[in-house]
Amino acid sequence: MATFALCASVAISRRLIVPTASPVNYRQLDDATLMQLIARREAGALSELYDRYGRLVYTVAYNAVADSEGAEEITQEVFIQAWQNAHTYRSDRSKVATWLTSITRYRSIDFLRRRKVRHHGRHVPWDTLGDAVHAQDGVGETVEQRLQQDRVRRALGTLPPEQQQVLALAYFQGYSQREIAELLDLPLGTVKTRVRLAMQKLRQMLNEG
Repeated sequence: MATFALCASVAISRRLIVPTASPVNYRQLDDATLMQLIARREAGALSELYDRYGRLVYTVAYNAVADSEGAEEITQEVFIQAWQNAHTYRSDRSKVATWLTSITRYRSIDFLRRRKVRHHGRHVPWDTLGDAVHAQDGVGETVEQRLQQDRVRRALGTLPPEQQQVLALAYFQGYSQREIAELLDLPLGTVKTRVRLAMQKLRQMLNEG
């Protein structure tokens, strides 16, 4: 993700940076105000938007295309489009996270069409993500540990897409359940239920295995 952040920030800055008239503490502004400032071509507001939602956009893109470089490319395109089309955003119709997610999905479809890649569903690519999170450091990992990790990944892949999504955000991207609710525009109770059901199913499948 460090390379992704660097590439995205460089690409955006080269194409979009416009000087701001006066210093503004963008972190204190709500999303709707940020979008208004982006529509006025304030680059600092775009940078803050990226800080807030870059990780979410990348996750949605990666889950769609299962390719890290492709997800980076899509993320750059999404924030460039956000810069260009900020004036079309309506806070009374959707949250910024929902708006960006929608753009990301369309960009992901375009990416798959350009690459003529067949998309095999909406499931999270746990085989790739699992190696980054579960693999042990060093060469001392036992065969038993590896087999257990493989069992977990297979079990994760059998969950419904909506449960996979919340687990990916919670355990692989570090979001709290409240943050996930805000990002996905869902009630907090719905997120908690999805996490609880997913964990119950995982325990059951692993115990049976």
